[in-house]
Amino acid sequence: MSSLQDRVVLFASRLAPTRDRGEPCGSEPAREGVRPVTLKTTALLIILFSPLTQAAEPELIVQAHLDPATQIMVGSVVQLQVDVLTDSWFTSAATLPDLKLPGALVLSPGGEAQHLNQTLNGKSFSGLRYSYLITPNQAQGFDIPALTVRAKPGQASTELSAQSQPLHFAASQPPGFNPGEPVLVAQALRFSQTVVPSANPLKVGDSFTRTLILQADGALAMALPAPALDQVDGLSRYVKTPQVSNLGDGRGSITGGQRIDSVTYRIDTEGRHALPAIRVKWWDSSSQTTTTAEASAVTFDAIAAPAAAPVFSLSEDLKRLGQHSRAHLSQYTVGLVILLLTAIALGYFGRPWWQRARVRIQQRRSARQAAWEQSATYAWRQIPGQLDGQPSQLGALYLWARRSRLGLSIAGLGPATQRLLSDRYGRQSADPQALRQFKDSLATLQRQADGVSPAARRSALRPLNPVHEKDFP
Repeated sequence: MSSLQDRVVLFASRLAPTRDRGEPCGSEPAREGVRPVTLKTTALLIILFSPLTQAAEPELIVQAHLDPATQIMVGSVVQLQVDVLTDSWFTSAATLPDLKLPGALVLSPGGEAQHLNQTLNGKSFSGLRYSYLITPNQAQGFDIPALTVRAKPGQASTELSAQSQPLHFAASQPPGFNPGEPVLVAQALRFSQTVVPSANPLKVGDSFTRTLILQADGALAMALPAPALDQVDGLSRYVKTPQVSNLGDGRGSITGGQRIDSVTYRIDTEGRHALPAIRVKWWDSSSQTTTTAEASAVTFDAIAAPAAAPVFSLSEDLKRLGQHSRAHLSQYTVGLVILLLTAIALGYFGRPWWQRARVRIQQRRSARQAAWEQSATYAWRQIPGQLDGQPSQLGALYLWARRSRLGLSIAGLGPATQRLLSDRYGRQSADPQALRQFKDSLATLQRQADGVSPAARRSALRPLNPVHEKDFP
């Protein structure tokens, strides 16, 4: 028993008269101004209030119908209207299934819907109407299966589902159209074109753009046919991606479609060129007649392109700068530049090799210098300088004699040498005449040293027991 029933029983019990224990029920007279309540009255109150204590589960009803339902043409738009109704209210949008029909284009409903209020079997229902837009492409029959719709009305414990009834319709070919020919069915149609040249007059190499705009009321944008943009001799064709969009009334409903095609032609040859007219054949659903819309042909002339002139004259600029002609580089100059760049590259990338080579050259030069300073010729060249010194010295003479492998005795080199030694190391005072005579005999002394055989030079070593000869008397 619900809480409301409990309240009714409690209310009835309070209305019943009180009695003492041991007294029979109903023996006490009713109090003045109070009507006694019996068990029958209590049961009657429970029966009267029982409909209010039970909350009824809301209903979900789905209905579907076609608009129009008959005389459907290939290329026309058929609306499959699905009504989702409930005797409560919707807490969220209904979930509709996808619909696919072979041989037809189907546009599923978006977020837009139409509000409804209906009375079914004397009961008020409210809900939303969703529309599927169907465009048949073939003359045949179409079967629409039952659609399962899910929604959650207010006061419903779980999500509810309901199905629509299956439907069938047939599409026929409009008069004046061959089987398989694209058919455009519309209530009204507008077809226009614009031509924009890149220059005036047109020359070889210039271009122009032809734009075609097709608008159809009561047709879907994806059902609009593409115009024939053929290739034309003497022109290069560049077709742009078409712009296809639906036309609406601003409240979410689709009223028609629009297609914009654009093509750019580049002029390859001079002379007269002509673009053919473009025709669109369509079925007027308002007058039930076949009509043709046309974009007129385009004719124009193109002249030969003149020689391209530079934007500015380099010769004039050079003249203004005081130069009479453009500077030219000779082959010799170019070769020198290439050689210089090659040398710079070799110097940069071969730097480690050059550094090692320089170190080896310096080492060899130092070795040759050391060998030169240790030679007899170097000592010989030091003799005149030492003899001219004050006082004169004979160290270079002894050094030359030793390096020339002449032995320790140099007195045998000539009388001039003996007189010089006697003058320098004798008891008598130095005689300048002896120094001059020795200088004059230096050439003779060198020839005598050169006349010593190599064998004698090799044997001119210090003897194991040297005998000191008297170098001067």
